[in-house]
Amino acid sequence: MIKIVNYYVSLIIFLSKVFGFASTALLMSASLVVCQMVVIRYGFNSSTVWQTEFVKYAIIAATLLGSPYVLMQKGHVSVDLIFHYISDRKGFWISLLASIIGLACCACLAWASWIYFLEAFHAGWVTATVWGPPLWIPLLPLPLGLSLLTLQYSVMILTEHGSFNIEGEAIGAP
Repeated sequence: MIKIVNYYVSLIIFLSKVFGFASTALLMSASLVVCQMVVIRYGFNSSTVWQTEFVKYAIIAATLLGSPYVLMQKGHVSVDLIFHYISDRKGFWISLLASIIGLACCACLAWASWIYFLEAFHAGWVTATVWGPPLWIPLLPLPLGLSLLTLQYSVMILTEHGSFNIEGEAIGAP
């Protein structure tokens, strides 16, 4: 059982790092497209068709896909003022409760986003713009990011509130 949990924790950490890398690549591509759009608009006095929409989708995808990595790195904004005034034991339980609530919310959102994504995919929806790409393409980061964020919450619960360290190894195991 410990080996399975170790593998699970290691896999989710690896996937969060891959998604973090993909998020960085999306932000870099959005920056390059903005530069290309400026050159086309002001250098060649031409109109742009797909650039603005691509930049919006890339930044949103970067946010969604990068969120599991940010959670893993504890890079999210947190208010820890209360924890300075309560015991470590109470802080542990409050943190555990917050993690469980976060996991439950992300799981519900992930479930709903998969339904929305599959509906757009099977119905052949396209965006209502001049470019008009299939809607499932910009929607895909929503269920992927939220699903991995849910799994990253479970890893956080196992490693911070359970008996496993961040590498997925059992604490006190031989």
